[in-house]
Amino acid sequence: MKNSLKKLNSFGVESFCNEIYIIKSYENYLQIKQNLKEKKIIILGGGTNILFKTQNLDYTILKVDIEGIEIIEDYDENIIVSVGAGVNWDDFVSWCVKNNYGGVENLTLIPGNVGSAPIQNIGAYGSEIKDVIYSCEGFYLESSEHKIFNKNECEFEYRSSIFKQKLKNKFLISKVNFRLSKKNHRINTSYKALSDKLIEKGIKDPSISDISTLVKEIRESKLPNYNQLGNAGSFFKNPVLKKKNFEKITNKYSSMPFYKMSENEYKLPAAWLIEKCGFKDICENQVGVYKNQSLVIINKGGATGSDIYNFSQKIKQEVKNKFDILLEEEVNII
Repeated sequence: MKNSLKKLNSFGVESFCNEIYIIKSYENYLQIKQNLKEKKIIILGGGTNILFKTQNLDYTILKVDIEGIEIIEDYDENIIVSVGAGVNWDDFVSWCVKNNYGGVENLTLIPGNVGSAPIQNIGAYGSEIKDVIYSCEGFYLESSEHKIFNKNECEFEYRSSIFKQKLKNKFLISKVNFRLSKKNHRINTSYKALSDKLIEKGIKDPSISDISTLVKEIRESKLPNYNQLGNAGSFFKNPVLKKKNFEKITNKYSSMPFYKMSENEYKLPAAWLIEKCGFKDICENQVGVYKNQSLVIINKGGATGSDIYNFSQKIKQEVKNKFDILLEEEVNII
C-alpha cells in the first residue's frame, strides 16, 4: 500500500512512497535495518526544504524523530549542548533564548528540524549554523557504523555540507552538538534589515532576546507561514560570482544590489534577478512567487510537485537568458 507524504512536506503536495519508518533512536534503526535491504532510501527531517516533483516515488522514507536537548559540557564562558535531530529548530532557538545562550538567535523562525540544519548549513540575517556547530553525530545506513564529524569534517559551504553532497541519504544525523555562549555574547547586527530595525526601535545595546524578537518580526513580514500557504522558504540560492563576471553584469545593471564576500567574490540577491525577469507576485496553475519575497515559490492550493518544479525551471531559464546566471536550487528536489 502506498503511503501519502502530503502532510510530511511544507509545499503540501501529494506524493506517495513505498514505506515510511519513524526513527526515534539508533537502536530503533537497527531493528528495522533488515527491512531496508535493496531499497532506495530518503532521509526526511521536517520536510520544509524538499519538493516531491514525482507523485509516485519508488523510495522508502526514514522520518527522523530523535528528541532531546542536553547540556553535555558546561564552562564559564560557554556550553556544549547536544540536540536530537528530530527537535524542531525554532523550539531549540526558543530554548536557547529563554536560557540566555547565545549563537542561534539570528536563525529564529527558520522552519525544519535540528538534524536538517547542518545538512543545508542554514543561515539568515548574517549568521550560519556552521558558526556554532561543535560536531554532528550519527551513523551510516549501510554499515550502521557510528561516527562523530567535527566542524571541519562537515565540509560546510554556502547552504551545503558533506551531508548534502557525498553523504546524501547515506548518513543519518542523530544529534547535533552546539557551542553556545553563556555571557559576553557576540551580537551580530551586520545584516542591514536587522540593523535598520534596531535603529527604528531605538535599541542601542541589543540582547539575544531582542535580536530573536526582531528577526521574528522581519521574517513574519516577509515570508509566508507554510501551514497557510505551501512553500519551502528560499527556493534558490543567492548566486556568488567571481569579480570578472560580477563587473560584466554591473556594467549593464548599475543599480543591482550586491554583497562583497571577498576581493574576488560577490553575492547577488536572487530575488532581484527574479523580479527583473518579470516574476514579481505572479501566479500560474496555482503556483506563484510570494508577493513579499520573490525568492519564495508558493503553492496556492492544489498544485502538484510537477507544477511547482516546472514553474521554478521557467524562472531559472529566464534568469539565465537575461543575466547569463544559472540559479541553483536551495530546495532538495526528489
